[in-house]
Amino acid sequence: MRIGVLDVGSNTIRLLVASAEGDGLVPVDNEKVRLALGEEIERFGNVSDVHVAAAAKAVRKLAGTARALGVASLDVFLTAPGRQAGNSSELVAAISRAAAVPVRVLSAEEEGRLAYMGAVANAPFPLPETVAVCDVGGASTEVAAGSPLGEARWVRSVALGSVRLTTRVVQGGRITRDELAEARCWAAEALVDVAPPTVDAALAVGGSARAARRLVGPVLGADELEEALRLVVARHPRVIARKHGVDRNRARILPGGLVLLAEVQRRLGVPLHVSDGGIREGAALVSAERLAA
Repeated sequence: MRIGVLDVGSNTIRLLVASAEGDGLVPVDNEKVRLALGEEIERFGNVSDVHVAAAAKAVRKLAGTARALGVASLDVFLTAPGRQAGNSSELVAAISRAAAVPVRVLSAEEEGRLAYMGAVANAPFPLPETVAVCDVGGASTEVAAGSPLGEARWVRSVALGSVRLTTRVVQGGRITRDELAEARCWAAEALVDVAPPTVDAALAVGGSARAARRLVGPVLGADELEEALRLVVARHPRVIARKHGVDRNRARILPGGLVLLAEVQRRLGVPLHVSDGGIREGAALVSAERLAA
């Protein structure tokens, strides 16, 4: 049985098609279209008519791909753009028409719980009794904690992600030391009330975490994240993209993502291990359970 998940986020629109086999998923196709909705929302508060139309076009194409691959269900949702855009109802309506299925806006808590589920299911090592998951998105950051044998028991979200933070502080081609200091202040202020429970291990998901893995490896402790930040201060995003194989658009917004990862890691007190699972895998698992019931 094939499951389709279409995730309209602040930086990209992503499609996952996976085959549900036993208790797990086998990826069949992953596709993405970059649309910097979060940057536009940060600057102007709304998504322009041009980008509403572009988002609808991308969703129509990706939904067609999913159906051509024979999915039994297609789950289409918006994350932070659906919560933060002043004209979110217009955006949701356009995407619903394009997808030809009901489209939902995830709450911040739903986003955190799905990311937790997907990360735990794809963890790169056997998990201990308690685990946290950090998902730095384009316009929000979620932190969840619980047992790997169940759902997240604790979830918090802040309305600041890699796109919004980078857009807020970086004025030129690459982040300066002064801008980095400013970004750290914004991140600390956003997360000031986030006091996660004590955990034995932590996972990180999302584009910023995967890009950081290319720079400094799959384990993101305090030292590794400081080294990644040193690299983005020292090198232009074009150089980061070329030398480390990071998508050029991701390299541009990476400073904000790294600052947020570093702040969450500091609060958790344990290294972040990059997991390839995340919100789409979590949503696919929920769809598979529903269809099997």
